[in-house]
Amino acid sequence: MFPLRSPLYAGSLLLAMSLAAHAKPLNLIGPWEIHSLDPSSSSGILFTRLQVAETLVDADNTGTLKPGLASRWQAAPDQLSWRFTLRDGARFHDGSAVTAASVVAALERARKKPGMLENAPISAIRADGKDVVVVLGKPFAPLPAVFAHSHTQVLAPASYAADGSVTGIIGSGPYRVTRLRLPQRVTVQAFAGWQGKKPAITDASYQAIGRAESRTLTAESGQADIAFGLDPVSIARLKSSPRVSIVSATLPRAIQIKFNAGHKWLNSPAMRLAISQSINRQAIATALLRDPEMAASQLFPPTMTAWHQATLPALAYQPDQARRSFAALGWKPGADGQLLRNGERLALTLRTYPDRPELPLLATALQDQLRQAGIAVQVKVGNSSDIPAAHKDGTLELALYARNYALVPDPLVTLLGDFTDDGADWGVMKWQNAALSQQLAALGRGGLSAPQAAAARLKVAAVLQQQLPVLPVAWYRQSAAVSKALRGVSLDPQERSYRLSSMSWGR
Repeated sequence: MFPLRSPLYAGSLLLAMSLAAHAKPLNLIGPWEIHSLDPSSSSGILFTRLQVAETLVDADNTGTLKPGLASRWQAAPDQLSWRFTLRDGARFHDGSAVTAASVVAALERARKKPGMLENAPISAIRADGKDVVVVLGKPFAPLPAVFAHSHTQVLAPASYAADGSVTGIIGSGPYRVTRLRLPQRVTVQAFAGWQGKKPAITDASYQAIGRAESRTLTAESGQADIAFGLDPVSIARLKSSPRVSIVSATLPRAIQIKFNAGHKWLNSPAMRLAISQSINRQAIATALLRDPEMAASQLFPPTMTAWHQATLPALAYQPDQARRSFAALGWKPGADGQLLRNGERLALTLRTYPDRPELPLLATALQDQLRQAGIAVQVKVGNSSDIPAAHKDGTLELALYARNYALVPDPLVTLLGDFTDDGADWGVMKWQNAALSQQLAALGRGGLSAPQAAAARLKVAAVLQQQLPVLPVAWYRQSAAVSKALRGVSLDPQERSYRLSSMSWGR
């Protein structure tokens, strides 16, 4: 991707030659295929995880913001514009300088496509010397966190064709792409022009492998150095492997059921609560996830310290109360135990997908638990894209999926998209609540004292616990099988990076 006479090309070539004799390539595998190079696609996050592309803002384990391509940022006194100052000397992998104009061009492309920038009231983005200035239509306190989302990754102008489509990934991170084979494989190499500490791992590749069993066997045999997307049974087995260790991190993510709250049988909070009371989360977390601590008592997991509310009455398995609630709503068990009302049988379709291998297992368990409650559930396992498609065309009834509430480091940005104005693709469906929307809007405007902000977050959590437009089933712990020959491996709770540049091979 460098011009052949470029000093950076020569530097990368010399670096590769000098280390080739003793630098073993790192092989990563996971379930996520690469269907598009566009940063706005779900595949785009892979290039920030591989540390190829950068965003203006980065974040640490706790979600605290830190510099990325921008060394600092500041809001104007009226909060209607923000100024991001770029890091001195940053260069793209083709040798061109990272300028404010090139950053603005990348961000303007992102604004034209669906994504997190839609959730921010941005009026304009312009270059001013070394600064990128973002002008707002109204104050928006979490704006810097938006520019940590993978949709806002900054690619070089040469990454784009004349029609604006992405034809190559030319970023500015510590690794550059050397080979792409869609939809399954990408290979990267350390970038000689990187300004930070030079990575000890100079070459790495990522390969998408669809079956969880195959990923487990690949890790077990030593063909993969890091394997993501393992099912709980495989994790338990791999813990005794002499080749690998299991590394884990609890994520700001919830496995949840989305209701079509406009459905004639699901439009009542009492009905949604009765369904919740029919689910034994503790049994699911213990038997299937092999992790009883992950049974969800509310939507926000304890790792979301600002949003998790210890004072909320916990969601619990209460089958007797559920039966009374169904009866109060007019649902009576028929001869076969299935609930009937006005001659109609309570039968619903639950959609899920296998990209996260535990989801089909959980769907089957939920199907059985709800059958015992008198609800006939048909499980459809398809592509993850089926859920937002069914949301849009109105055919969705129930969906089981894992939602990351730290898509940007400040969960507020995701919540503003998911829980207001009938929700985003992965948000609520045909449900609105004025009180919740007001609290989220106040948090978005900023200017609240710490106690006021805490009170607003409590009100948001309380409304979600009472209304249940989405039903939490389990919290999420990410695990990976890691070769015991690797050093410095840690999982990013924010799921922003694989942290390749921090790893090394043991001696």
